[in-house]
Amino acid sequence: MSAVAEYTRKDFSSDQEVRWCPGCGDYSILAQVQRVMPEICADMNLKKENIVFVSGIGCSSRFPYYMNNYGFHTIHGRAPTIATGLKVTRPELQVWVITGDGDGLSIGGNHLIHCLRRNIDVKILLFNNRIYGLTKGQYSPTSEFGKKTKSSPLGTVERPMNPISVAIASEATFIARAIATEGAQMRDVLMRAARHKGTAFIEVFQNCNVFNDGAFDSFADKKNQLEFTVSLQHGKPVIFGKDGQKAIAIRSGHGSIEPQVVNVADVDPSEILIHDEASPNPALPYLLAQLETPEFPVPLGVFRAISRPVYGDMLDEQVKSAQQNQGKGDLKKHLRAGETWKV
Repeated sequence: MSAVAEYTRKDFSSDQEVRWCPGCGDYSILAQVQRVMPEICADMNLKKENIVFVSGIGCSSRFPYYMNNYGFHTIHGRAPTIATGLKVTRPELQVWVITGDGDGLSIGGNHLIHCLRRNIDVKILLFNNRIYGLTKGQYSPTSEFGKKTKSSPLGTVERPMNPISVAIASEATFIARAIATEGAQMRDVLMRAARHKGTAFIEVFQNCNVFNDGAFDSFADKKNQLEFTVSLQHGKPVIFGKDGQKAIAIRSGHGSIEPQVVNVADVDPSEILIHDEASPNPALPYLLAQLETPEFPVPLGVFRAISRPVYGDMLDEQVKSAQQNQGKGDLKKHLRAGETWKV
């Protein structure tokens, strides 16, 4: 394969006016993706015309207009379905899905789950602002319990969905989380998602400064991050705090396993949880996904990265096997076989 051209961020920036509200967290995600795409192309020897962005409906789904490569702005919740068909028929393409907490987890929840469980080789970015932004501020599947919005004036009585937990339960093979404004963190998970063979799912905390401003300030604000977030590092202890003085330990008893925040100086090192993103058992990443402020730090980074057969590869093998055993076949002949009738 011949070497691809050297790209810059400008090569991935379209000439379209970006039409998000001033101050929206989507600008940061767009900038990070445009910056990392040249690096992905160089790393994987990809031409930019072989990268496709597929979106659904919502503020996040304007994304393909602002990328200077091929893309689809599809219908509400169906981006994973369109992406699946594209990847299966054009396996040489790198396919990215752009969705939001409403688009991806409400009307699109069923499509998202099946894309994840099938291990389609696509990369899914779910922008989570815990609100419906495009339709002006109704509560979404991830809005916190009791959230007062235009569609829940007395406070929502629904428990919020946890996107990471959904991805783990759906057996996604790569699962990560990042904050939109953290460039190095975003670059790391985007690069790893691009390299991953199979479904890669990234939840991105993104502030909607118009309809849900400050939804993540308790842990995402610069002054709070060290104390209220923890960066997951494979094979490393789950330690956090300004001076790395706190850690997560797992205590068991009475038939339950419970995480606890402990002081590093007060426990034996063997008691501190060691992160294992490569474990085939989803119990550990699921436990980490449940950690929330104020009792626990919010985990960021890669929760899970495992290797499993990819849907498209297995499907291709079935087709090849059928052709070897039965011949290539004749579609016209097949349609006229068996019982037919005229209307």
